[in-house]
Amino acid sequence: MQGLITHKLSCIRGEQSVFTGLDIAVNPGRALLLSGPNGSGKSSLLRILAGLLPPATGRIDWEGTNIAADQDAHRARVAYIGHEDPLKPNLTVMENLSFWARMYGFDPNIEPALFQFSIESLAGVPVKYLSAGQRRRTTLARLALGQNSEAGPALWLLDEPGAGLDRGAVAMLANTILAHLSNEGVAIVSTHGDRLDELLAEHADSFDMRKLST
Repeated sequence: MQGLITHKLSCIRGEQSVFTGLDIAVNPGRALLLSGPNGSGKSSLLRILAGLLPPATGRIDWEGTNIAADQDAHRARVAYIGHEDPLKPNLTVMENLSFWARMYGFDPNIEPALFQFSIESLAGVPVKYLSAGQRRRTTLARLALGQNSEAGPALWLLDEPGAGLDRGAVAMLANTILAHLSNEGVAIVSTHGDRLDELLAEHADSFDMRKLST
């Protein structure tokens, strides 16, 4: 069974070529770890794969079908987490996660997601009072919502998700990604010195974006 495949993908930002000729293939049950310095195109690639940016050239296939044929279906299969934490500051941790659960149509019981990222004691705390690390764990807990549901996003696109996390929280994130892979999910993750490459190595391949930088 095929997962995600790109064909000669290229990206132009402004008038500058960021990368060109990208061919990658990630099968179900596997992760791809993206490395490279800032500006090498990791974030741009993830946004293109999420359907948030159009590629300059090339094609993206999911299970053998061009994602451009049905963009709505592609967005429904993607869980994208960028650098920002898209949380409502005046809502509590529980209210934020409940909002996401309703939006995705998942079981409204969010306690497993709270425990998975050790934020159960923060459930009733408004997000505006959380530390940066606590906000990040709350954002990442979205990944644990409906994780065992067939309706859950099959393709995870995570842009330096371990940034700002301590070692224990990075391990929680790695375990969550590994659970996703064990359900035949696909994950593409940009890393930046956060131990994820080490913790996911057995189930992941690596790609250095510097190979394509122009």
